[in-house]
Amino acid sequence: MKAITLFENKCVLSFEVFPPKPTTPIERIYETLNELQSLRPDFISVTYGAGGSTPGASTCEICATVQNQHGILSMAHLPCINDTKEGIKEKLSQFKENGIQNVLALRGDRNPDIEPKNAFHYACELVNFIREHGDFDICGACYPEGHPEAADPFDDVRHLKEKVDAGVSHLITQLFLDNRSFYRFRELTAVAGIQVPIEAGIMPVTNKKSIERMVTMCGASMPARLSRLLARYANDPPSLKAAGLEYAIEQILDLIKNGVDGIHLYTMNNPDVAKYIVSAIGDEMKR
Repeated sequence: MKAITLFENKCVLSFEVFPPKPTTPIERIYETLNELQSLRPDFISVTYGAGGSTPGASTCEICATVQNQHGILSMAHLPCINDTKEGIKEKLSQFKENGIQNVLALRGDRNPDIEPKNAFHYACELVNFIREHGDFDICGACYPEGHPEAADPFDDVRHLKEKVDAGVSHLITQLFLDNRSFYRFRELTAVAGIQVPIEAGIMPVTNKKSIERMVTMCGASMPARLSRLLARYANDPPSLKAAGLEYAIEQILDLIKNGVDGIHLYTMNNPDVAKYIVSAIGDEMKR
């Protein structure tokens, strides 16, 4: 089943998980999946690894488990910056053999310790390559506040249109912490003629250092209200987590109210966080 079919007349709910580090038993992620299954997401995406440096074999394995053992549609992340065309072709073949039809096509993060292979320079090149080598539903990433390497938001949306025209059927945003950024982005994409569904990527704030690191990496802005929360509870982690979860719930409810196509929750492999949020937004998601 292709993920694009999920967006017909409903607000999609999806989760992101990531393969465990080499020092962590892979069984840990299967324990997480067992708990997420009860929340009945529309699909679960599985990352390749931070910076594109983690071997991606377990991505395919986890995606296959999500579908075959848990009965949930899966989506495999596929970055290309540190891969060759033959390497990408082999991964697509593995996906096909395991019944994985959905791929999130990514350029991937630059890693200063790894020299790019230069087989692909942009995600749109990867999208074209995927289309040539299989019947996959291709999802793309987007940045509500503009890609950090883009000249400006308008330039970023122009490049995003090229990616959509190449064959991307739907989009998932990088995290954002101010819904106004998402609404401005949605208006820009509409003006640019981008008409595919856009899922809002939400990362709950549960740890001060983690969210500050992520904001720096992806170029997201920090709203004044959230900055005050981080300062107020800097030395009170439990209260910060509680406040951060409520902030994420408010974000999601406002997005649903304003007709968002879907919510993509960055779970950070924490099923308790996902359970808390889904229990709070469940009734709204069903409308």
